[in-house]
Amino acid sequence: MSTSRVGRRIGALALLSAVGLASTGTGVAVPPPPPNPSDAEIQSGEADAERTAGRAGELANRLADAESRLVGLQSQVEVKMEDANKARVDLQRAETAYGRARLAADAAAAEARAAAQQIEAQRSRLDQFAASSYRQGSRLGSITAYVGARNPQEVLERASLLDALSDSQLDVLDDLERARIEKVNKDSLTRAALQEAEARRRAADEARATAEAAQQAAVQARAQQAVQAQSLQADRDAVQAELDAARSRVSGLQTQREDYQEWVQDKAREEQAAAAAAAKPSQNHSGGSGQSSASSSGDVEAVISRALSQLGMPYAWGGGNSRGPTRGIRDGGVADSYGDYAKIGFDCSGLMIYAFAAGGVSLDHYSGYQAQSGKRVPLSQMRRGDMLFWNDGGRIHHVALYLGGGKMVEAPYSGSRVRVTSVRYSGIAPYAVRVL
Repeated sequence: MSTSRVGRRIGALALLSAVGLASTGTGVAVPPPPPNPSDAEIQSGEADAERTAGRAGELANRLADAESRLVGLQSQVEVKMEDANKARVDLQRAETAYGRARLAADAAAAEARAAAQQIEAQRSRLDQFAASSYRQGSRLGSITAYVGARNPQEVLERASLLDALSDSQLDVLDDLERARIEKVNKDSLTRAALQEAEARRRAADEARATAEAAQQAAVQARAQQAVQAQSLQADRDAVQAELDAARSRVSGLQTQREDYQEWVQDKAREEQAAAAAAAKPSQNHSGGSGQSSASSSGDVEAVISRALSQLGMPYAWGGGNSRGPTRGIRDGGVADSYGDYAKIGFDCSGLMIYAFAAGGVSLDHYSGYQAQSGKRVPLSQMRRGDMLFWNDGGRIHHVALYLGGGKMVEAPYSGSRVRVTSVRYSGIAPYAVRVL
């Protein structure tokens, strides 16, 4: 029960006491009644609340879709950034290959120049031989080389000399031919090396262009991500505003009707007290009206106070009981990777067990069963002290305690701690569970 209602009941008790102390026959003015909405007004308000809740559900779905798109966009940005990294590596490799090819081309060109110098040297030797033969007035293989021989012995000597000179000329010609062939080969290698260097250069330029394009794409994707993040935040604010408005409209008329009904009850008790006072003036009536509701409100605050006392406590899967935090247990997966089995703390349902023990309520250590432990009310009517649940494919997987004002306390996940945060409407069950 709210503080204002408790205050009204205390006021009614005070009025009853005043009636009891009043002298017999003295009339007591009844305070004016609060507004009493008609059934048609309440039904219209409920219908409007349902429509608003439906709208809130649509916004929650849009929010979930936007979050999903944001996650996908982040993945795309990461892919583009990796493309940029790959292009930079390819660029470095291409530049290295280009440098090697350029060195090979330079070396081949140097060898070709050396071959050209060798050809020139061989040609010079051949020219010297030809000039020497011309000065001697003889040509190899000519009969004139034998003219003037005085005897057969001199003819043989001249023949031997001519053979030697002929062999020397042939050696020069062979050397010249080899030099020419070697130069052709060197020129070919030079051209091939230059062609390879040019190909490497083009590959380096293409890799550079690819790297720049990938980097630009990543930058643009990041800019788009920032815009979508702003849009997502706006959607989230709109969802919260719609839900707050829905709760206000839903509870407004119902609160007025409850206030009126309480007034009717208080008025009847006042009249009964007045009648009793008239019959027995000395009797003191100081009834205990509203004690149960006040106690219930106190239980809710005790539950919330106990949950908030554990803020900062580590999350430990399987941890927590009615006496406090306990060591977590192994799950063979994620929880083990965070070392939950070695931590002292709470998981989500364990925190609820500890909190509700302050209100005398015993809960099972399983959020699915906790969702069945009390009265289910629409989210538009959730109150401070209700439990909220999240599901996936119809299966409950998380629970938190609603604090009012759009806030909740929870033990969220492995690697985290007990915290107070805003209610997350993505994946939330369409009801709250009221135990107290």
